[in-house]
Amino acid sequence: MIHKRRWYQGGNPDMAAQPGVHRSASFSRFTDELFKHLPRADQRRWAHAYVQGLLTTSGKKTVRRMAAAVTDSSTAAQALHQFINASPWEWAPIHTELMQWAERRTRPRAWTIAPVVLPKRGEQSCGVHRRFVPHAGRTVNCQVGIGIFLSSDTGDVPIAWSMLLPEEWSDAERRQRARIPSDAMATAECVLDLANGLAQRAAHGPMPVVADVTGYLDTSALIHGLGERGHDFVVAVPDNLMVQPGSHLAARQCAEGAPVPSARFIAERVGHAPQSAGAPDGFRPYPTGLVYLPRGHAQPGLPRTYRLFAQPDDGQGRPGGLWLTNMTTQPLGELRALVDGQAATAAAVGRMERDFGLRDFEGRSYPGWHHHMTLISAAFTYDRLAAHQEVCHIGGFTPEHGTDSNEPGEPARPFHQQAPAPRYHHRAA
Repeated sequence: MIHKRRWYQGGNPDMAAQPGVHRSASFSRFTDELFKHLPRADQRRWAHAYVQGLLTTSGKKTVRRMAAAVTDSSTAAQALHQFINASPWEWAPIHTELMQWAERRTRPRAWTIAPVVLPKRGEQSCGVHRRFVPHAGRTVNCQVGIGIFLSSDTGDVPIAWSMLLPEEWSDAERRQRARIPSDAMATAECVLDLANGLAQRAAHGPMPVVADVTGYLDTSALIHGLGERGHDFVVAVPDNLMVQPGSHLAARQCAEGAPVPSARFIAERVGHAPQSAGAPDGFRPYPTGLVYLPRGHAQPGLPRTYRLFAQPDDGQGRPGGLWLTNMTTQPLGELRALVDGQAATAAAVGRMERDFGLRDFEGRSYPGWHHHMTLISAAFTYDRLAAHQEVCHIGGFTPEHGTDSNEPGEPARPFHQQAPAPRYHHRAA
């Protein structure tokens, strides 16, 4: 109780007992910038320690093991647990700082929205439920996070998270016990609001959104929401999504045929796709066509024109799926390149699972989960974008070679002076 009282009074009895912990200049600058909105100095120090623990602790990232990696204090584990699960601090400002920090070190090309399945035991952790997981092909007891990644040619880094809350978590008593805010919902609207807020605070210009949340969120709601917010997008759609065959002119006026499932629409175009001039022998063009969503799914006004296309499989027997985009005049190769970029997102998630404790959160509360996911994002992004810029040591962590772009004599270039990233435009339907 003495330690707990000192924690809430802003005391920090453990951090002083760290004489052997290396504090690299670049890492300290990173955490100082990222956590400057935290109201108390002890919160900022424990945030630094948690990220440091994620970077330096081998194996499972439990609070006890991470505390042991950054300090010899016997009470550090309790304090670190309190910081993640009980200390009241907002994670949204950290998302903004992390995004802006990443923007200065890479050239963003897209926002990527993807689900992350976190298997869990028991039923007490916030948001845990049993569900069929499409990519696993089986039912899993799990939490589901919807991640928003900043994608670039340097790789994908996680910026923000939303937790999918199924119907069984609408119970008021259960939500109160897990400290779930009243406005936290499991809808595409919440993910859209989160992505839109990040895009509005970004320093770069508009970028397309690439999303595959089939089986997790309402795909139609996501498509309409992205369009209404003015985003260019490429969204994975289920085989049974009903589409209306059309063209730029006809889709504005009347149907060219009865609504059909998207898989059937594509299947009917197999063998009818035009062969590109100069294509090598044996090259098989992939089918595509212009469609709009039936009036029953659309908002009032003229129907929006979309392009539906099939993505080839990945060469390992996994299908590429069907994708819908509002960038109807964009070359198909560029659209498919955006979809191919999801491999970088999958690689980032895999590394977060292996090396950054993505599945190791030990708490049960909604705020605790978001605190943990936010600090994992910080650790991963620092490792991905800063570690290769400067030889430094953070405990046992040794990044790759390079220099820090913020060091004197080698300042970071303002974004508008960097080489431009690809821009995507489409003609309004």
